[in-house]
Amino acid sequence: IQNEESVILFLVVWTVTEITRYSFYTFNLLNHLPYFIKWARYNFFIILYPAGVAGELLTIYAALPYVKKTGMFSLRLPNKYNVSFDYYYFLIVVMFSYVP
Repeated sequence: IQNEESVILFLVVWTVTEITRYSFYTFNLLNHLPYFIKWARYNFFIILYPAGVAGELLTIYAALPYVKKTGMFSLRLPNKYNVSFDYYYFLIVVMFSYVP
């Protein structure tokens, strides 16, 4: 999954977000906040937030077949805890939880 374009998308988007955020904090602490940094802090999210969420969702979606095939992070019955957990369905619930 790490070779998917969606991974590059969300990594670049969240990197730009963090650079903008911490530049804002740094310049604000130095009492020298350039207008562009302030503008970027409060306006970049309009583009970056939906792009980052799309990158994350596409990455999870791309991982679903692998997770289902391997049973990754799943716990099947019977076991000593008498609990079952299916990571595949958990990821689907996580994807739908992005909606609200």
